[in-house]
Amino acid sequence: MAHRFAFTVQSTDIDVIGHVNNAKYLEYMEWARFDWIWQLGFTLDELKRRAIMPVVVNININYRKELRMREEVYAITTALRVKEKSFVIRHELYNIHDELVADADVTMVMIDANTRRSILLPEELKEALEKELAAK
Repeated sequence: MAHRFAFTVQSTDIDVIGHVNNAKYLEYMEWARFDWIWQLGFTLDELKRRAIMPVVVNININYRKELRMREEVYAITTALRVKEKSFVIRHELYNIHDELVADADVTMVMIDANTRRSILLPEELKEALEKELAAK
């Protein structure tokens, strides 16, 4: 099921042009991604306990509409693909008028925190991703 994460654009997000700086869109998506993975049970404590870390290896982003200070925004995160060691999720950012302002496909791998090498996805994560894909 799609995950929803809401937030408000802050003054520190604005650049000299008067709209949200392009790098902040990626930060917003990161906030949504961490909230999403925590909801799946992979909190920082759990990741540390397992000595694993989710790592972004590729992001393809489209900037579609500018955001301004104090705008209400929400992010929708959905699974696109899952493999043995990697998965792809889509982030979509929407304004209060439900207009798509940015979207990105994010490829991630899980790595061993000690060896810093990719590992098989935890079974619970893989099952959750596959369940979401099957529901589409």
